[in-house]
Amino acid sequence: MAAQISDSDKIKQFRELLGTYNKLTETCFLDCVKDFITREVKPEENEALAAKAGLLGQP
Repeated sequence: MAAQISDSDKIKQFRELLGTYNKLTETCFLDCVKDFITREVKPEENEALAAKAGLLGQP
């Protein structure tokens, strides 16, 4: 027989899940930004990005 979980416990578990998810995404985002700021872009990468940016502006 399965035990019933009250609505307040479900809400509490969901809030904990969202809090954990927020911490995880913030940590990953900050690591990504740090890596993006500190890494060096090679000239060929820069040219490829410029070419892709030009394609984005086309209809």
